[in-house]
Amino acid sequence: MTTALEARARGKRVRLDKPELLAPAGSLEKLKFAIHYGADAVYIGGQKYGLRSNADNFSLEEMREGVEFANQYGAKVFVATNIYAHNEDIEGLDDYLRGLQEVGISAIIAADPIIMETCRRVAPKLEVHVSTQQSVMNWQTVKFWKDQGIERVVLAREVSMHEIDQIKAHVDVEIEAFIHGAMCSSYSGRCVLSNHFTDRDSNRGGCSQSCRWKYDLFAKDQPLSAPLATDLPMFGEEDDAFTMGSKDLSMIDHIAEMIESGVDSFKIEGRMKSIHYVATVVNAYRQAIDAYFADPEQFAISQVWQDEIHKAANRPLNSGFFYEAPGHEDHIFEPEDKVVGFDFVGLVMSYEEESGTAVIQQRNHFKPGQEIEFFGPQGTQFKQKVDLIWNEQDQELDAARHPLQLIKLKTDQPVKQWDMMRKKTGK
Repeated sequence: MTTALEARARGKRVRLDKPELLAPAGSLEKLKFAIHYGADAVYIGGQKYGLRSNADNFSLEEMREGVEFANQYGAKVFVATNIYAHNEDIEGLDDYLRGLQEVGISAIIAADPIIMETCRRVAPKLEVHVSTQQSVMNWQTVKFWKDQGIERVVLAREVSMHEIDQIKAHVDVEIEAFIHGAMCSSYSGRCVLSNHFTDRDSNRGGCSQSCRWKYDLFAKDQPLSAPLATDLPMFGEEDDAFTMGSKDLSMIDHIAEMIESGVDSFKIEGRMKSIHYVATVVNAYRQAIDAYFADPEQFAISQVWQDEIHKAANRPLNSGFFYEAPGHEDHIFEPEDKVVGFDFVGLVMSYEEESGTAVIQQRNHFKPGQEIEFFGPQGTQFKQKVDLIWNEQDQELDAARHPLQLIKLKTDQPVKQWDMMRKKTGK
């Protein structure tokens, strides 16, 4: 029998166990889409103790429904409890963690040791995953957390591929790493720009993303202590405003190296992102991972996956810290190049093969004559022009303009339930 150590491709060890694909779910609907489109696990936020206070965070009853749905597909649900708690945050923690355990959550993602310790004490069935907010970047720290009984460590965004190799060589514990999504301009969660400018604490879920604001730059014409010192603008009317956000992370082009590194869970960032973003990105990585394991020796990156990632992207992409420390070209100091955006305009509810007619739930405005694209988790991928559309009473419509209205249209190829329909933004 071939073992994982004996199987090799391109001179590297080939894994026989697939890494987990972990997707963000900012709402119950996004949870269902993420799982349908290939996520092995999702991470969500509750109404307390998370770092996305503006997301559609889950009540315990919504968590229960999400867990029941995930269980049908063999998927897991994790809950982010990754704030750094102040004294007033501790009241109610015991009951909250017991509630997570009772509804069937598999693990919490935590940064504050008191949240970890309390979970061990009051909800021992929950796994504890060390959050990226702990900025774990070396194998000794990983070993420290393993010795505390932690089941998984989420690495800092700043860890390189070489450092991952060292961690896996020294410590036998589950490792999770981000492979896609927004990057923080400072050590994740440790920026205080938001606190200073808006009195919203980044470490308690209130980040206002100050690094992505547009700034004007000025210089003093004299030393600051001079009584007549004035501000001199460092830009002209034709210049772009200054920003300091970073490019987004994307490892789709390096998915083979990520798999061969031994990372146990591939994490996609984006609980605040749209359904279209979650479905598109998860689908692309699902296909890439499955293609690798189908034939590691012949594996090659598909242009289709790259194109799909760019259809979901809204900022320029790079490989983060995995290969070298990002330089000034990896930050967005001026308005970034705009990629062609896509809008989620419809969800396939059913398909009648004999007539070639699909029932579509409208999600955004579309009308006859526009080019649309269908894609889905079971290989659907084609473009067509919208011809005639009808409502449920078979009355012809000049446009689909009512949210969640059921529309009928003929499709050029068969489609399946849960396939999505999109169009270029502004088209």
